[in-house]
Amino acid sequence: MRCVIARYPFDLTKMGVLETMKGIKPELITGESVTIGRRRYPVKQVGQVITRQDPRDFNSGEVIRAMTRLGFTCHGLPEVVPAHVLTPLENASALLGSGAPQDVPETV
Repeated sequence: MRCVIARYPFDLTKMGVLETMKGIKPELITGESVTIGRRRYPVKQVGQVITRQDPRDFNSGEVIRAMTRLGFTCHGLPEVVPAHVLTPLENASALLGSGAPQDVPETV
């Protein structure tokens, strides 16, 4: 299949991409990714390996389009669980050093 990545035409095949990525260790995934074989690679790493270009020369959309057309599974941004945001009362309580209400002994 012919595709354009970073303004340069490439003839890519699914088997060619599989062979090229064989033995390449996946980097840490922080953005979009693509599953090649049994491994999941960052899109920019795949683009860099198959085109031999600097990852700053192309965007991830170009690589995702090409990989999708070749039949690889592409994944969006990893889901991030939102952190618990403190309410103003919880924040003030934490700043004062009293994380939870303390049992106060009764005076008789």
